[in-house]
Amino acid sequence: MARTVGVEEELLLVDAVSGEARALSSAVLAIAEKEAVGESAFESELHRQQVEFSTHPCADMAELAASVHRWRTEAIRHAAEAGASVVALATSPLPVSPKIGTGERHRWLAERFGLTAQEQLTCGCHVHVSVASDEEGVAVLDRMRRWLPVLLALSANSPFWQGQDSRYSSYRSQVWGRWPSAGPVDVHGSAEGYHARVRSLVGTGVLRDEGMVYFDARLSYRYPTVEVRIADVCLDPADTVLLATLVRGLVDTAAREWRAGEPPPDVSTSLLRVASWQAGRSGLEDRLVDPRTLRPEPASDVLWALLDHVRDALEDSGDLEAAERALAAVGRRGNGSRIQREILARTGSLRDTVAECVRITAG
Repeated sequence: MARTVGVEEELLLVDAVSGEARALSSAVLAIAEKEAVGESAFESELHRQQVEFSTHPCADMAELAASVHRWRTEAIRHAAEAGASVVALATSPLPVSPKIGTGERHRWLAERFGLTAQEQLTCGCHVHVSVASDEEGVAVLDRMRRWLPVLLALSANSPFWQGQDSRYSSYRSQVWGRWPSAGPVDVHGSAEGYHARVRSLVGTGVLRDEGMVYFDARLSYRYPTVEVRIADVCLDPADTVLLATLVRGLVDTAAREWRAGEPPPDVSTSLLRVASWQAGRSGLEDRLVDPRTLRPEPASDVLWALLDHVRDALEDSGDLEAAERALAAVGRRGNGSRIQREILARTGSLRDTVAECVRITAG
């Protein structure tokens, strides 16, 4: 039976004319709540210029694609009723003064982390994949960790920061990395080892609770899933589906390695941190650190190496041909970062860049 996959996407709320980020999440969420049948798919985030939706768990990738499209469409409709637009960008290209939400948890974060929290107006994509137990989940985390930077490069969609080109493909990854618990972590070894690490981190008093354990990939504290958190939100919804497909392939592949008795690869966290930096810096435009050799290789070669790594799992789930087509499409047109820069080069305007990305977001 295929593992289920769910996606959480964070989206920017922007002015329909100027493209500037607008603090309208309360209005948008109120509209969504009023129209929801049952529990709303939308939630608030740290800043009032963004909203998040969650798909339901899907075993079929076509179903997941339809769900992503549905909730992006709903977000666009709700935002329009509030006088705004929605765009799937991981940072605002235009200058912005982030406004933190009014909830008690948000106020605590603002007080505890100061400018780090204030500047965290970034949008990510979190992929949840079901696991049978915490033991299986931790075994998966330990065996997939070296491939996570490649997912960041694939999804990179934040080249601009406060009206300037950051020179990064994913500047979000630089901003997000300021949290004390963010980034790659050591091999856990067992579920007991994982939970002991989390308890130790929370026990320091630096983190408010388990929800602030911002590892690149973790056991979800709410669902029986592995949650991969390293990716930027993808501009093109097709890339969200590709990302989810590859993550499920990585989970399946790692679980098979664990059941076969294969130990986790011996890759240090310091090397993974460097690989993640390179992925955030160059995206798909230069070389990436190859997870197999830990040496620089062309990004396209590393992407296809990832597909080869999960090929058997994708064949078994029936996703291989679709993943190959989607990966080839990314190779031709680039990720969100490249698309944003190409639009800016053509139009000379960050406002026009946001406007065109609003259209792409809708799919």
